[in-house]
Amino acid sequence: MGSNSLFGVHGAALAVRSQRMGVLASNIANASTPGYKAKDIDFREALDAIETQGVQGAGSIDNAVKYRIPLQPSIDGNTVELSTEQTAFAENAVAYQTTLAFLNGRISTLTRALKGE
Repeated sequence: MGSNSLFGVHGAALAVRSQRMGVLASNIANASTPGYKAKDIDFREALDAIETQGVQGAGSIDNAVKYRIPLQPSIDGNTVELSTEQTAFAENAVAYQTTLAFLNGRISTLTRALKGE
């Protein structure tokens, strides 16, 4: 995407936040799966990958997925801590909505400019 993109860093941020939402949802869904290892996306690392490598960098988001280190690992090897995951999911959802609203505003402005309004 890079700095020359029409949407700049916001388009890349939306892609990362979207993928992170899926990772966090998977953690929550597997809260009682024995041996399941909770993961998260290093937002900065993922964003840098997309900005450096453009659209191809979206695949590099995978490199930014890290295992979460639990505060209290469970006996069955599951590292999901539900309150941590739910908080991260809620914060990410708010950030996603904020980024989406910003991009919608930019698209609306461009649409009006193209129509000569």
